[in-house]
Amino acid sequence: MAYTTNFADAARRHLEAANCLFDGEPPCRRRDIAGYLYGIAAECALKDIIRRSIPWQEPERLHFPELKSYVRDIARGRHAGTLRKFAEDGAFMSEWDIAMRYAAKKDIANLQVERWRVHAQRAVAAMEDC
Repeated sequence: MAYTTNFADAARRHLEAANCLFDGEPPCRRRDIAGYLYGIAAECALKDIIRRSIPWQEPERLHFPELKSYVRDIARGRHAGTLRKFAEDGAFMSEWDIAMRYAAKKDIANLQVERWRVHAQRAVAAMEDC
């Protein structure tokens, strides 16, 4: 089956799922997995903003932290300021890496996940404002 790319829908969906896992009651509370999904939500939000600013750019295969470097290099268009705000924020999604999907649960700290939650919420809100 071929899936259509819709970064905005994916950002909202991953943020919603992450919030459910973050706020859920045990055994459904899985903050380690929520942390992974917050990163995916934030990536999708930035990728949607990139597509709106520079339609010919193809950011699909990029992940944090490389995505932030890419955004710094290509940010232009009417949403350049929004993109740069995230790309130049050293704390934004710091320590999040796509490789964490293979990590041991103990390696994903709750404090990181709480921070990523705020970052993902900010990114999705910025996407909605664009």
